[in-house]
Amino acid sequence: MEKIYDVIVVGGGIAGYSAALTLKSLKRDALWLGAELFGEKLRAAEYVRNYPAVCGNGSLFADRLEEQMHREGIVLTKGRADAVYAGEIFTVTAGGESYLARAVILATGVSQTGAVQGEEEFLGQGVSYCAVCDGALYRGKVIAAVVASQKYAEEVEYLAGFANTVHAFCLYPDAHFSKDNIVVHMEKPLRVEGGMRVERLVLREGALDVAGVFCLRDAAPPAALVGGLETQGAQVVIARDGSTNLPGLFAAGDVTGRPYQYAKAAGEGLVAAYSAQAYLAGKQS
Repeated sequence: MEKIYDVIVVGGGIAGYSAALTLKSLKRDALWLGAELFGEKLRAAEYVRNYPAVCGNGSLFADRLEEQMHREGIVLTKGRADAVYAGEIFTVTAGGESYLARAVILATGVSQTGAVQGEEEFLGQGVSYCAVCDGALYRGKVIAAVVASQKYAEEVEYLAGFANTVHAFCLYPDAHFSKDNIVVHMEKPLRVEGGMRVERLVLREGALDVAGVFCLRDAAPPAALVGGLETQGAQVVIARDGSTNLPGLFAAGDVTGRPYQYAKAAGEGLVAAYSAQAYLAGKQS
């Protein structure tokens, strides 16, 4: 039988870590899932000013968090969540893996790097955020990928194994790929257009006919990740206890909106963990 966790925490940043740390103290069986530990943004911070007791740069802060994480026996399961399916039992997919839980805390952060006008309008109608999930749907077709960083190069190569041509719009320098059917563009498309489905990408000079667009970046919009989730723009709508409109689903950190600060993320992670604990206790009573 596939294991069912009490809680899955989605997101490897400060909010996700705070939630995982709190759930550990509450003796809940939790899975902490994230693409990378604490993220590049934290480690690159020149100076952390607003987090109590921290005097130093982001790299030092991350090192201290890791030291605590190992001492407390908390482990990050590596994986970028592709989808969260709500229900009595939640299913979270990440690449070829799937995980089950009775509650979920969404702490995926925000990423507008590579966001293209019109992409949310065509979600599920030619726009995707997961190469592994949807790449096979475009066998023999011409598609595009808006690629935020070099770490997604492998996903572009994966898409090229199905598509006739992949137009890779790379938002980082010195982009290169091994497959001949990948065409590199060093620009960001202006917008996605089409009728019932994606038909083209509008560029600074003209337009490019494509059957689909893959937006490959650190965090997909929460509405794309969780069907039926109430959002306002790129942020999840939550109550003060971190609860969303979907029972058993909570959210914390940057994904809930401004201010985008580490102290706020840590506090919301703790609140969401206690709220998940109360939700599970209520179901068991």
